[in-house]
Amino acid sequence: MTISDLLSTTNESPLEASFYAQLQAIRHRETKGGKPYLEWTIADATGVITLKVWNNHPQFDIAAGTDPETLLNLSGEWTQNQYGVDGKGWKFRHLTDEEKSEFLAGDPETREKQNNDWADIVDFLNQINDPRLKSLCDEFVESFEARFRRTAAAKRNHHARRGGLVEHVAQMMRTAVAICGVYPYLNRDLMVAGVLFHDCGKLWENTYPESGFNQLHLIHGEMLGHIPLGMELVNKLWRELPLEKWREMEPANEEVRLHLLHLIASHHGQYDFGSPTLPRTPEAHALHYVDNLDAKLEMVKDAYASANETAPGIYERQFPLPAPLVAPLAPVAGRTDDEVKETPPPVSNELF
Repeated sequence: MTISDLLSTTNESPLEASFYAQLQAIRHRETKGGKPYLEWTIADATGVITLKVWNNHPQFDIAAGTDPETLLNLSGEWTQNQYGVDGKGWKFRHLTDEEKSEFLAGDPETREKQNNDWADIVDFLNQINDPRLKSLCDEFVESFEARFRRTAAAKRNHHARRGGLVEHVAQMMRTAVAICGVYPYLNRDLMVAGVLFHDCGKLWENTYPESGFNQLHLIHGEMLGHIPLGMELVNKLWRELPLEKWREMEPANEEVRLHLLHLIASHHGQYDFGSPTLPRTPEAHALHYVDNLDAKLEMVKDAYASANETAPGIYERQFPLPAPLVAPLAPVAGRTDDEVKETPPPVSNELF
């Protein structure tokens, strides 16, 4: 069982299950009546939840003394309500060394997905024709692959999990390449490289240690943020390229560097969202919307998995989405054109 599985199945009825998780943080709280309780923030490769440990829990004292980053097995009956996941008759224990190794490798489904996503990223990078962008991307992958593959795309809201940045970048590359097929005047090489580097500063803002699921708090990420860090990293890698052998190429080396930096600088799209400049090229506008699209649809997917239904087909609003979700319309599948023509019109469900 994973945390993602737990969130997607405990909406409807109690679930008897056990799962592995890492204790990320522990907070000591009090009820309105003055009784102590704990808030445990726990995580695995698929997600993060907050679990309340009430003072009548038989392991309350042990829970209060458990150190953050401890790897645990939790088992019991789990439910979910508007306040989050709750457990009944649950207990916990420390993982054995063998279980720790299994857990840190990630659950099989997530591990397979991220391996496939990484293979797609490498494939798209190998298709870059511009030798300067190709060399720059190759140098980045060679130097930072391991760190990249354990970094999240965000602290919360979307792809906020170990390896989430790989999932986000792979899906953005697929979308960017598809858009380039529809708008052929877009520079595909620049788009693919821009997707790879747009969040590369998050390797120092949202990364994880080699053996844990608790995002690191690093001074450079806190003080600078991922956009300046990404621009600085690209400039550093660019200076190490053998640029002299491409001195006569058009567009010029400096022009290529400047356009790539602009994609990183403008990808949030607005000053008040953290971009130091606004999109000023077709690729910059496209990259901003590709980034926003993948982030929003990931939030929607997560919201369907975790939100409670307030009425049939209507879900409670999940921050930061702007409104409550409604169940999506299922596609019609497996019918021929002749069958569609012969099907009588459905009874109307319209209000008027």
